[in-house]
Amino acid sequence: MIMLSRVAERLYWMARYLERAEDTARLTQAYTHLIMDIPAGSEPGWDILVRILDGEPIFGDKAFNEQNVLNFLIADEENPGSIRHCIRAARENVRTTRDVLPEEVWEHVNELFLYSQARARKSVGRRNRHQFLEQVTTRCQMINGLLMSTLCRDHAYRFIKLGHLLERADMATRVIDVGAGALLGTERLNKAVDPLIWASLLQSLSAMGTYRRTVGPLVEANSVVEFVFRERTLPRSVRFCLDGIREELVPLKNNTDALKILERSRRSLSRFNPETAGREGLHRFIDRFQLELNTLGGTISSTWFMPPRP
Repeated sequence: MIMLSRVAERLYWMARYLERAEDTARLTQAYTHLIMDIPAGSEPGWDILVRILDGEPIFGDKAFNEQNVLNFLIADEENPGSIRHCIRAARENVRTTRDVLPEEVWEHVNELFLYSQARARKSVGRRNRHQFLEQVTTRCQMINGLLMSTLCRDHAYRFIKLGHLLERADMATRVIDVGAGALLGTERLNKAVDPLIWASLLQSLSAMGTYRRTVGPLVEANSVVEFVFRERTLPRSVRFCLDGIREELVPLKNNTDALKILERSRRSLSRFNPETAGREGLHRFIDRFQLELNTLGGTISSTWFMPPRP
């Protein structure tokens, strides 16, 4: 099958933006519940959400309070990681590739866009926040389910899956890195709430129920890191995402460079041991690993999206 590079690129970014919107909604929902459940005086600051999404440069010098942070994550169109911005960007990419997508995809993405435009700013406050975040998560899942159940397994499907899985792996590593480092630092006073915090991280990845069935009822740091990084059957684990990316890269032409980077990342992940790494070792490993993910994303772009040099 022959596909225009600009079409492949837009499908890839459509998938990334939809996944980013869903992941941000999940993360915000889980953190809001954590703040309400955790004992007074033990709760971490709202800045953790901005740091997970690497948004400090755009957030600027505003106070890290609930109102500012939630507006930044939900409604701020200047923030490329906000739910509202991601949905708008996903809609634009769908609008320009409608001829290779199921007809219903445009309808549902456009409805999600109209919903977010009308409700995002009203949902920063606690009264409407839960319903808005739940709707975003549910609608993104519905769109992804529609894509996965109706698309032919051709190049359009492959580039959608590449964007979807790369974004998901990126978010999983961000949550573990910044979440573990900031939430479980030595400066915290009440470490009895650690299981609540780790459970919240699993909830943000929609992995709590699966963790309990697979690992057990006790939520412990090393077990959570091992599970999110290397559980081969968990669709939101880093290993599952890397395996899925490899499956979609193999049928593509000119895949040598991308596969080389991917295999390096898979080997690095298989060698990492959370029990011996410690907090600093975990942070260093994720820093290196995220650089590899960024390099992989750049290689995908330069190989299949950029026009060939004359």
